[in-house]
Amino acid sequence: MTLDAGANLLHAVRELAPALSARSGEIEQARQLPLDLIATLKDIGVYRMLVPRSHGGLELNLVTGLDVLSELARADASTAWTMMIATESPQLFALLLREEFDAVYAAGPNATVGGAFNAQGKAVQVDGGYRVTGHWNFATGCRQSEWLFGNCVVLGPDGTPRAGPAEGMPETRAMLLPASEVRIIEHWDVLGLRGTGSHDIAIDAFVPQQRTFDIFTGQPSVPGANFVVPVLHYAMHIGAVAVGIAQGAVDDLLTLARSGKRRLYARTSLVDSPVFRNRLGRAETGARAAHDALRRMGEVFWDACQQSPMKAFALAPQVSATLTWAVETAAEVVTACYHAGGATSVRDGASLQRRFRDIHTLTQHAAVAEGWFTQEGSALLGFPVLFEA
Repeated sequence: MTLDAGANLLHAVRELAPALSARSGEIEQARQLPLDLIATLKDIGVYRMLVPRSHGGLELNLVTGLDVLSELARADASTAWTMMIATESPQLFALLLREEFDAVYAAGPNATVGGAFNAQGKAVQVDGGYRVTGHWNFATGCRQSEWLFGNCVVLGPDGTPRAGPAEGMPETRAMLLPASEVRIIEHWDVLGLRGTGSHDIAIDAFVPQQRTFDIFTGQPSVPGANFVVPVLHYAMHIGAVAVGIAQGAVDDLLTLARSGKRRLYARTSLVDSPVFRNRLGRAETGARAAHDALRRMGEVFWDACQQSPMKAFALAPQVSATLTWAVETAAEVVTACYHAGGATSVRDGASLQRRFRDIHTLTQHAAVAEGWFTQEGSALLGFPVLFEA
């Protein structure tokens, strides 16, 4: 039987996983992905997995994409997070005019963009575009991206923010530049996800109108379900990384138990301890539940994307609440595995320690704030949903 593109890519990622796991320490120490690993990930198709087939990509569906990201995270979270941002590139480029999208991919399907969603810059409209100044945090993979963007508050002629589409919110617009025209400020000294190279970026430049887009309410210039309400696709991707980290922590705990480890003062080895078996069983169940809940939400959301943008957008409260629950559950699983691993877990270089730091860095992302449960509750009760966590 001939495997389709998604099955081929998943197989390649699983084949790569042992070597990727073995390089986790190297990736973390380098604070970015090694160039040879990037070349491998491009070669097997990860970078182009959501690029339309018309532009040389694989055009995978959302659920297969979630599987790819979770398998990468199971091996190494920093790689998965960096690839999450890289694979979302076509969804961001699609918010440009169609001719700009086509121009970006004219040289090949592996074009990448990084940047920051938080509107930490200012953009003043001038002839032909915007005068932009700003400093943004958390630009994942910025040193290895061809394009970078910063989201800005758009100012009127009097210097005050222009009104946005939602009452009380200013107009925002993302400003896209070639990476060579953006200043990178090394500022990535953090708890976890250290290998993502999420440094700060700064822009002080003119940006032409055609190189700008609206992240949150922009309409895609490219057809296809992958480009319907892209911000909700991004949310699902974050969840995939989280559940992959949890599955990896369970893998680590199994490996530790099978090594014959016995905790200090314990009468039996881990593998013979009923208490340990209970903890392992709980952790595996939690990881599996988070994975399955996220994947099922992905199936429902993907089906809606194939029907209409309205149906997809209507699922926003469910998508956001499912993401938050999956990430919270994943964090509980990883924490439980870390504790069950004993003193071995605390050493620098220990996989469980790295996963503990990675998942608790991920939980600080605004997309997984507890307030998203409130939005789901509000939607269920018929209250207006404002999408502010």
